Amino acid sequence: MHLPVDDAEKSKRSPCGTVTKLGCALLIGALIGVCSLLSGCTARTYTAIPAFTDLDNSGSATAALQLTNPATGSEIEGYASAVSVNRGEDISLYVNTAEPKYAIEVYRVGWYGGAGMKKMTSAITLPGVVQPPPAVDNVSGIIECDWHDPYVLHVPSSHEPADWPSGIYVAKLTAGTSGKQSYITFIVRDDERHSDLLFQSSVTTYQAYNEWGGKSLYTKKRAFKVSFNRPYLRGHGTGDMLYWELSMARYLEKEGYDVAYTTDVDTHSRGDLLLQHKAFLSVGHDEYWSWQMRDNVEAALNRGVSVGFFGSNTAYWQIRFEPSSITGDADRTIVCYKNQGADPLSHSDDPAMRRLTTVKFRSHPVDRPEDSLVGVMYESDPVQTDIVVSDASHWIFEGTGLKNGDILHDLLGYEVDRVFDHPPAGMQRIGHSPYPFHGDTRYADMTAYTMPNGSTVFAAGSMQWSWGLADPGLEGKTYDNPAVRRATRNILTRFGAHPGVSDIGTLPARQILPEIN
Repeated sequence: MHLPVDDAEKSKRSPCGTVTKLGCALLIGALIGVCSLLSGCTARTYTAIPAFTDLDNSGSATAALQLTNPATGSEIEGYASAVSVNRGEDISLYVNTAEPKYAIEVYRVGWYGGAGMKKMTSAITLPGVVQPPPAVDNVSGIIECDWHDPYVLHVPSSHEPADWPSGIYVAKLTAGTSGKQSYITFIVRDDERHSDLLFQSSVTTYQAYNEWGGKSLYTKKRAFKVSFNRPYLRGHGTGDMLYWELSMARYLEKEGYDVAYTTDVDTHSRGDLLLQHKAFLSVGHDEYWSWQMRDNVEAALNRGVSVGFFGSNTAYWQIRFEPSSITGDADRTIVCYKNQGADPLSHSDDPAMRRLTTVKFRSHPVDRPEDSLVGVMYESDPVQTDIVVSDASHWIFEGTGLKNGDILHDLLGYEVDRVFDHPPAGMQRIGHSPYPFHGDTRYADMTAYTMPNGSTVFAAGSMQWSWGLADPGLEGKTYDNPAVRRATRNILTRFGAHPGVSDIGTLPARQILPEIN
């Protein structure tokens, strides 16, 4: 049996530095290719998370999110006081810049007839604030900001669902003198709304990899705790939203699906809200879960809510949440020791406490392997190849024209899952994809199963599935795939969701994708 790569050795920092975007893409491709060919290769490659300026200009929706003058030297940066805000509530946006003035504009990300975003506020000019350096705890490694004088954004709430609807939002910051720009990202929830689909943004994983200030759960020496009270270094302040989640959001809104948005922090603390929706969607890279998240998703599944895992490496590390040591706000600190002996809870005499030890879900004393829920679990990275269909007769592939052995080009990666030893009852493997790894051949799997109560669970086993729905615009490859769109429509239909029922995020002109083209 192949053993998974230890995440203590895994990092997804870009290796490219100031190399041009084309050179970076070629470097990544060359490193992966060399490692695939050499037997016993031990070199590691890392995903190059693209900046907004690394996107192909031909994709208008993603091009709309590009920054014309990105801040690459912390000229202007910021973070939100919460990962999400409910309609009708306030959220504080903290900004650091040495320039005398800056402007802030708030946008909602969606389809919007191909425009990619809708401007929600006019530009607001504010005095610049030079914020104090962050507090650093040399024991835990946590880096936490205590910034002041935020811009307080009130999110309106009305009976009109299109008035500041639930969704992915970005606040664009523009320095007044240099024109340097960055983003703050947050989710607007609608806790009163019942929708077909609930889209989760996996911000705990954003934060786990966030090296702002010099520490993350992956740096050497790595931190054991990380704080949401700091900007995201990746994506010019958006974390990994662009890379892993934007394509699915664009697809759902272009097709007019009835979708609301949340975060994994809310899945932890507001698990009852999952019951207001027909299906829960985990998209892209959803690696860091708390015990309560796992409980809440399983409880929803047992209550008739379907679950789509449109990603991989899901629910791999267990985390705990703590309040901010500075503000006292709940769930602002992620705790993840990744080592049983180092975590104080592993020594507890109380089994209920000991099971919260921050190790892999599949490991003792947690003993909740991911595949017993998801159907598959993580095995390998880096991978960049094709998904291979192994059961074209399955209902997911109805109308796609796919046959056994057909491939979905370039959609297997960056991390991939396979079937292990704890399959849910009735699980079917519908994709079985070979890929080279350290001179050997391994297989990644795509699965689906249906609970006795009718809840359906789909697992793509690959982070890049959603790229086939709405091409991310990465230079050098085209990921758009009509068969993936049709299969996804089949999955969502089984979940009880149908296209064309919502105008939110689609205006000014909704365009419904054809069944297959």
